[in-house]
Amino acid sequence: MDALSSLAGGFAIALQPLNLSLAFGGVLVGTLVGMLPGVGPINAIAILLPVIFVTGLPPESALILLAGIYYGSQYGCSISSILLNVPGESSSLMTALDGYAMTREGRSGPALATAAIASFVGGTLSIFALVLLAPLLSQWAIDFGPAEYFALVVFAFTALSTLSGTSAVKGLASTAFGLWLATVGLDPQSAVPRYTFGQIQLLDGMDFVVVTIGLFAVSEVLQLLEEGPVGKTGRLAYGRVLMSMRELRETTATMLRASGLGFVIGTLPGAGSTIASFLAYTAEQRIAGRTGRFGYGDIRGVAAPEAANNAAATGAMIPMLTLGVPGGGTTAVMLGALLGLGITPGPLLIQEEPDLFWGLAASMYVGNVFLLVLNLPLVGVFVRALALPRWFLMPAVTALAFVSVYAVNGTALDLVLMTVFGVVGWGMRKLEFPLAPVVLGLVLGPLMEKNLRRSLALSGGDWGVLFDSPIAIALWVLALASLAAPVVIRRMTTPPTPEGS
Repeated sequence: MDALSSLAGGFAIALQPLNLSLAFGGVLVGTLVGMLPGVGPINAIAILLPVIFVTGLPPESALILLAGIYYGSQYGCSISSILLNVPGESSSLMTALDGYAMTREGRSGPALATAAIASFVGGTLSIFALVLLAPLLSQWAIDFGPAEYFALVVFAFTALSTLSGTSAVKGLASTAFGLWLATVGLDPQSAVPRYTFGQIQLLDGMDFVVVTIGLFAVSEVLQLLEEGPVGKTGRLAYGRVLMSMRELRETTATMLRASGLGFVIGTLPGAGSTIASFLAYTAEQRIAGRTGRFGYGDIRGVAAPEAANNAAATGAMIPMLTLGVPGGGTTAVMLGALLGLGITPGPLLIQEEPDLFWGLAASMYVGNVFLLVLNLPLVGVFVRALALPRWFLMPAVTALAFVSVYAVNGTALDLVLMTVFGVVGWGMRKLEFPLAPVVLGLVLGPLMEKNLRRSLALSGGDWGVLFDSPIAIALWVLALASLAAPVVIRRMTTPPTPEGS
């Protein structure tokens, strides 16, 4: 009851006119920013930081605005992923797999509506979990050391690689390619350049936006050009705008499961919404089994990652507020804003700054309502953009890709690399190598390497440290089960060969 009464006080803060305006403005800006590949919530929050300090906003109001941008962008990224197959953030990569397939089938409206509703469900459920479980989960997150994080990343790799495409071997090969891309740049310990080929721009590593837009957007344009003259296929089809009751019933259990999983993963410092969306997607793919069409337009493939990444965005607030440990780049910027406002996150924050914590929790619920009310009516507007002729739409997508990539670092090398990855992605599509594991390897490779080295440094080079804790052992068992699952399923579902044949 103490938590509920405190939450009621939080709503009294969140419903103040100033905070209501900031919550609405935050989710609106977040949605618009999320639609632009390469910008991302980190840049939007960083740009707004001087405004927050100059205007003298109270800490709770400033955090309400930043949080609105954060989870508003989670939905905004899904728009470009579903309509154009251009994931703006790594957390929206899984949404593009089935979301864009639905667009090609003329079902972009239900896909966007599913993304909006799943984001609302994931955000809402995780807010109540934040209120009830924050102290408990902050303690649980402490138990995750470098060995546990390494095992978690390995599990994420095996789960997606073995379920992507038609061949587990090709999935693992794509993951290995992504891991190699993650090694480009300066060695994190010795600062020795790796695979930079003398290019100064590569010292910071391969940029996620460059690789992702090349693999997905540019390769998609090349594949559409290969299909024939642009006038032959005319316009991309679009049908009804909203979900049907059957689709809503079909995705309800998926949203609930993905929300729980996403919130738990989000509470782990450094894990964030990327791992949450990958694990939620692969979990639903396993549950669906042979009845699913994951990767080919299954609506559950949109609901799962969208619910998970919004829930993870809320879960990431727990380590930031109660431990002072950011869960990712965006929460790291938010942590810096809090410190600049004189707020020190830590285990005593809830007791020392109750207005900040409970006002934020209540405002996140209000913001999710704003997000749903704002975006559901706009689904029809987004969908009708597909009515544009392909001779206009495809060059527009290409121009957007080049502008977005150049805007990130302002270098011509990024444009060359994007084009190269576009050709590579086109070749991988033709050879049926999945693209998603490449990006997963690129995004999680540094986290994997850092935690492996840290584990070995703490143990004096003893590899047994990777299997010491029950959590690590459980994750290794899940990883092995992921590798064995395709073989077991294939043997169980293959009919026996008739005798004498």
